[in-house]
Amino acid sequence: MSLSTRMLTGLVAGIAAGIAIAAFQTPFLIRLVSIIEPLGTLWVNALRMTLIPLVFALLVSGIASAVDTGLIGRVGVRAIVLFLFLLLLAAVFTALVTPPLLAWLTIDPATVAFLKSRAEGATLETAKNAPSLVQRLVNLIPVNPIKAAAEGDILPLIIFAVLFGSAIRRLASEKRRPVEAFFQTVAQAMLVIIDWVLYLAPIGVFALVLPLTQRLGTTLVAALTYYVFLLSGLAFAILLALYPLTVFLGRVSLQRFARAIAPAQTIAFSTQSSLAALPAMIEGAEKRLLLPSQITSLVLPLAVSVFRIGNPVAQVCAALFIARLYDVSLGPAQIVTLIAASVLISLGSVGLPGGVALLVTLPITFQTVGLPVESIAILVAVDVLPDMFRTPANVTADMAVATLIARYTKARISPNR
Repeated sequence: MSLSTRMLTGLVAGIAAGIAIAAFQTPFLIRLVSIIEPLGTLWVNALRMTLIPLVFALLVSGIASAVDTGLIGRVGVRAIVLFLFLLLLAAVFTALVTPPLLAWLTIDPATVAFLKSRAEGATLETAKNAPSLVQRLVNLIPVNPIKAAAEGDILPLIIFAVLFGSAIRRLASEKRRPVEAFFQTVAQAMLVIIDWVLYLAPIGVFALVLPLTQRLGTTLVAALTYYVFLLSGLAFAILLALYPLTVFLGRVSLQRFARAIAPAQTIAFSTQSSLAALPAMIEGAEKRLLLPSQITSLVLPLAVSVFRIGNPVAQVCAALFIARLYDVSLGPAQIVTLIAASVLISLGSVGLPGGVALLVTLPITFQTVGLPVESIAILVAVDVLPDMFRTPANVTADMAVATLIARYTKARISPNR
């Protein structure tokens, strides 16, 4: 059984049990809820303890070893720049469109008061008393990286990891490789711990959603349903926007691009795996778009590995949804920080499986703007439908990047046949 299915099972069981307990109001069952509730917090804390060492190790080892992978070249650099540009566009689009759409979501004051009472007071206080944009820019260079890690100040830590990994790349090979191996080992060890924690995902999600549903009833179900359709719609909008972008900048016909990407989109939609769609992407790129193999053999595997345009959409939408649910106002400086964090963390999740990537990266994004992390497991548990739309958007973006790279290098796209 997949992680998404197991988490969804825990979610449905928690909702059903919570609604039943709320209907009967049996004292014994209500006391039982209070006993089960701490298990959810323990599960979230077990997941959170791996995040900072995992992301730091992945970034450092990924950047430090890039010199040995052959990806640092003209095509590779252009691809990375284009990845960052498209990730930024997706994050900005989501940050602009989501707030007015969330304004349609009605949340009664009693629900907000209850959610705030459960959240860590210090977390919400951090969100309200956020530093200005200028101060955030100054804080991007951490005076003490270890202190930043201890306080969960993620964005400066990511900057330090990028600089540290880049510095390791400049060392001699005999000095560089032991450091690379160390951080790769740390990342793999953290992933093993995460596997242990995720094995208990149904129990953790059940323990998180049970007390919420017992007290909020169908209000929580309605809010989550709205979130699922909102995130799915945003991912689909990103997918559609990639067509005119590729047609206009890549100089290919709409019909040709649509026919080339359709098989990969179908595989991505049914499997929720970009990697599973890679053979179909390569075939469509080379046989229908007539892209040169020296482009497709580098750009498409690289894109599948490090480029998921749906990630910043999910992270920004989730953060804004939780801010709306908890009635936390995010100012311009926090929105800019949220966008920057979602883009950097999307690239920082290299090597993580799709389902794990969202579960690992959302807490980091939330911490950067002071939102309660304990709500994340519930959002990930309902992510099955949005992921069915995000993955086709991811593979469409991969194909779009390959088309644009081929267009603006010496290896041009062959003329229409």
